[in-house]
Amino acid sequence: MTIPLISGLSALADKYDAILCDVWGVLHNGMTGYPTVTETLAKFRAKGGTVLLLSNAPRPSTQIPKILEGLGITHGAYDDILTSGDATKTFIATHQLGTKCYAIGPARDNNLFDDTGVAQVSADEAGFIVVTGPFNDEDEGPEDYRELFTSLVARDLPMVCANPDIIVERGDKHIYCAGALARLYEEMNGKVIYFGKPYGPIYDVARARLAGLRGRAVEDSRILAVGDGIATDIKGAADAGLDALFITGGIAAGHVGDHPERPDQARVIQYCEEAGLKPIGAAARLTW
Repeated sequence: MTIPLISGLSALADKYDAILCDVWGVLHNGMTGYPTVTETLAKFRAKGGTVLLLSNAPRPSTQIPKILEGLGITHGAYDDILTSGDATKTFIATHQLGTKCYAIGPARDNNLFDDTGVAQVSADEAGFIVVTGPFNDEDEGPEDYRELFTSLVARDLPMVCANPDIIVERGDKHIYCAGALARLYEEMNGKVIYFGKPYGPIYDVARARLAGLRGRAVEDSRILAVGDGIATDIKGAADAGLDALFITGGIAAGHVGDHPERPDQARVIQYCEEAGLKPIGAAARLTW
């Protein structure tokens, strides 16, 4: 396997009409925005390209621009945003699982339920579960939920996971996401419905969104996925038949090099081979 180290997006830009760009780990680390990303994506757009931010954030996309602005990432970097929270909200509003939900996650995610007709109730009253992350993601991990999950699995309650990510960076700290809790729930024989990368439905919505933005459908061969999550961004792109650029300076940094800004090509190749995936290239950061 050969995975070239890409000097910048300019080396690839002419091959693509649209980019599906991950957010956390590519644009920022949860605390600060990376300095080159706004300029890089703005240059791609100036060449006629379309940028759709595709995030596993477990909240509606309407909240994301303000967060990005606070991290120094302006609207000039993108055309639109699609989140796993959007897809989750649409699904639970269908009431396929009922209208009473036990919500696991921090209070900041509660507006996921706005205008859905779904009430947040106690675990004893709930007909299903929605997980957006640990209640306290600074200190909690999956094992803190094993006892709770034992009782929920025994009642055969389905879980909706609004963020399939397992771990993300927040500054220099790694924190658990909803995907880590959902994985434990599955291991305990619970049923989980996932929304977001790497699962196919989010890519169908993304294609439709790109078609609306550009006024016509975009061929898969002209769409580039950019992300730092091998199991989410890169696998999701591969399963969807899209090329992917692997950003190594995010969550994978410690696996592929001794310094986040200097990936080791041999280690990048080994990391991807172990995952059974082959992105078209790798770069430490998203630069032009």
